[in-house]
Parts: sequence; C-alpha cells; structure tokens
Amino acid sequence: MAKLTADPRRAYHYAAERAHPNAAPETLLRGRGLGGSSTLNGIVYHRGQPQDYDDWAELGLPGWGWKDVLPCFLGMEDNPLPQTEWRGRGGPIPLRIRKKLPPMAQALMSAGPDLGLPIKEEPNLPQQLGISAIAENIDHLSRRVSSAHAFLPPAVRRRPNLRIMVETRVDRILFEGRRAVGVRSSRGGVTQEFRANKCVVLCAGALENPRILQISGVGPQAHLASLDVRPVVDLPGVGANYRDHLCYQGAWRLRHPRDSENREFRGWRLMANLFRYYALRGGPMGTASNMLAIFPEVLPGRTGRADVEFVWAPWSLSARPTREGQTVMEDEPGCTFNGFPLRGTSQGTVMAQSPDPAMKPIITPNYLVTNYDRAVMLGLVRFNKTMMNHPDLKPFIVGPLGGLDKIESDDEVIDYVLRTGYSAQHGCGTCKMAPESDPMAVLDARLSVRGLQGLKVADCSVMPSQISGNTNAPAMMIGWRLSEMMQEDLRTGKFA
Repeated sequence: MAKLTADPRRAYHYAAERAHPNAAPETLLRGRGLGGSSTLNGIVYHRGQPQDYDDWAELGLPGWGWKDVLPCFLGMEDNPLPQTEWRGRGGPIPLRIRKKLPPMAQALMSAGPDLGLPIKEEPNLPQQLGISAIAENIDHLSRRVSSAHAFLPPAVRRRPNLRIMVETRVDRILFEGRRAVGVRSSRGGVTQEFRANKCVVLCAGALENPRILQISGVGPQAHLASLDVRPVVDLPGVGANYRDHLCYQGAWRLRHPRDSENREFRGWRLMANLFRYYALRGGPMGTASNMLAIFPEVLPGRTGRADVEFVWAPWSLSARPTREGQTVMEDEPGCTFNGFPLRGTSQGTVMAQSPDPAMKPIITPNYLVTNYDRAVMLGLVRFNKTMMNHPDLKPFIVGPLGGLDKIESDDEVIDYVLRTGYSAQHGCGTCKMAPESDPMAVLDARLSVRGLQGLKVADCSVMPSQISGNTNAPAMMIGWRLSEMMQEDLRTGKFA
C-alpha cells in the first residue's frame, strides 16, 4: 500500500487544508487506473449499517432504504460463510474472513464482551455493534479484487458496445441548453468530444465531480462568476456538504516481536514473505492491511448503534519515513488502532480554483467543527485507552506511543487528534441527493442532476450523510443501484 499510494503513476495526490497549524500537510489519495481507489485501498469490505440507508429513505429519498440496497450488496458478494438473507453468494466480489487469528487478536476478541462488544463471525451483520475479523475483498489466490477485476473481466471488455479509454482526462461536460449532450476530453494534448444519445453518468468521485461540474457551469452562481464560467444552472450544493472520516491513529508498543508484523517487512524476512506470497500465495503479503473490525458505542445514552469504528493491525509505523517519503515499519514491535467517528456532522467544501481542467480543486475538510463530532472523538480515544488496559491485554502491551499517555483533558485530546490525525480517504457528499425542498440538493433520488436533463452522478459524492464504515463497498453499491434504475427507466420509457 505504501508503495502504491506514493507512486504518482498509481495514485492522484490532492492537497487539502490542514486540520491543525502543527499538523503535517494533508494529502488525499485517489486511485489512478481502472477500478479507481479500489486499486490501492485497505481492502476492507464494510457495508455500513442498515439504519444508514433507512435514514436516507426517511429524508425523502425513495429507493435508498436498506430493503432497496441490500439486494445490490447480495448480488455483488461471494461470501464463504453459510448463506443467509443478509449474506451474498456467487457474486463477482469474493470475500475472505480470516479464521486463524494470532494470540493478541484473540485477546482483543476475548476482551470485547466486557467492553460492550459482542464477538461476531463477520463485520457485515444486521447488528454492527461488536468485534470481528474484517471482511477482505481478496480472492482464493490472495489477490486484491478491485471493482475493475470484479466488473470488467475479459469477457466484458470484449463487448462491442464498450470502449475503455485510459490516460484520458474529462475536461468538461457539454450542454445544449440544459441538456447534457456529451463530454470534452484530452489525451496526450489532443482534445476530443464524445456525444451521448441518452445521458452522461459522472463517476469521478467526491473530489473531482464538483470541480468538473463547476467548470462546466453547474454550481454556486457566485463561485461560477469568480471563475468567469458561463452558468448553466445555479446549484449552491455543488461542492458543499463535503464529509470525510478524520482518522485517529493509536499506536502501542508490544512486549514481544512475535506479536507484531513489523519485523516481517525487513531484511531476510521480507524476502521470505515475498517468496511465500508469489510462490505459495500465503503469508502477511497476502492479507489486507488490517486484521480486526471493532464497532463500539462511545456516547452516553446507549442506543445499540455503533458510533465509532476501529480497525486493528499488528504493525506500527516509524516516525521517520524513508528519503523517498514512504512510510516504513518501526524497528521495535508495535500495533496500531485506526479509528474514526462514523456519522460525522462537520461539513467542508471542494471548490474549483480555476476553469483550467488541469488544476486540482481547493479542499477544505473542516474536521471536528461540531460539538457532536468532538464528543464522539473524545469517546473514541478514551475507549481505545480503556480497551488496552483490559487485563487480557496486559501480557502483550508495554504502553502507548506518540505521547498518547500524556493527554488527558478534552482540549488536549482534540488538539492531539487534529495535530496527528489524517483523512481516512472516505470523502463523500459533495453532490448530495436530497428532496427538492432542500436548497443544497444537487441530485434527486434517481441520481439525476436537478435542473438539468441527461446528467447523472454515481459514486460517494451522492451520499447525503456518511455511511457507518469504509466507502469501497457502498461506492460499488451506488453504481449497481443506478444501473438498476436506468434499466427500469429504459423499460418504462421514462429515461430523462
């Protein structure tokens, strides 16, 4: 992952406003290639909670309740556990739930019930609260299954009605009046236009969608005027409602090297593990970046709904990156909890800074600006400390790293997280779907851009609120759901 995300041939790098004056520069990453960010993410397959989607339906978005989206998830998945009404089999995305866990992972699992965390056989159950091994989208040969591998196998790529173009940048959406009629693109300095018979579907993500829309004339009128862009439709919500999970990283020193994978990525062990992977498809190179999924409830007034996610990994990163800027494992044994509040209410913006399609947008995350988000983050950090003080963990733990043991007050905790935290790369919401009564609505419930014809959006930017988990699976579900809606409209003659 470190090599992939640092490679400009594999990842786009976006600068974002820092969360704290003393924080390291914030870099947002997006996948560069077929499959988008599913080609370089942490390979964690979380759907979110059923309540997340029912909340969308209750906002006035029919077709997005849990009963509507569950069939999409089921159709995508190939889960090795016994089939149930909430578990898919035979889909294009194989899932793997690790059966054999190392001793420290077992100790964390055994501590769970004392902390209000039921032990679960997988994370994607109707009740999310609890602790389990993560679900990895990895095949039987320990290979990452990106959305491109899942949905663009060779047979699909050979279809005569599909043309895939790589190294091609979409510059603008083309309009005739208020109808989208195609896109203008550039490739190697050559400009080309593509016309649409039915509609244009924009799937450039929460960072690029608002920029492309704005420089095409769709967005807040005042901002379009500042860019000297001719307006097509005034939509104040384009680029607003940006949400991301601010990730707290809690690293802990371990007593014994055998309980950490740090040494597995250095020297002769690294060479041996590379051999194990390529020859035998086993070892630490054939696993996801994290091992456990932990979903606690940390706010008072228990509702039974998790409000925090942790993923636990048996490795810790050095504070001294390589000369090339890549992160490396510590020399000493360690483990890491990466955690974030699930359904944040803080909102930022993503705005085009120039009509030049080569210019990246200005990204202002606005982390932890609401009292709710701060309260959940306080509970998150304190839960992590409580968990690591459980008697079952005493044989493994020396103590926290990075000064975590020196912060106690609320202000100190928030300052620590803003100073050391980082984006979980789960940006969403910048083209949100919402009922017409919402002045910041960008899309209707059929994912059509309001005020326009022939233009739809399908990715995490459409989310009106955050999903309770990682965004890879929900992003693919949204694409699947739109394809169902488009087929319905074609059959009934309602395609707009």
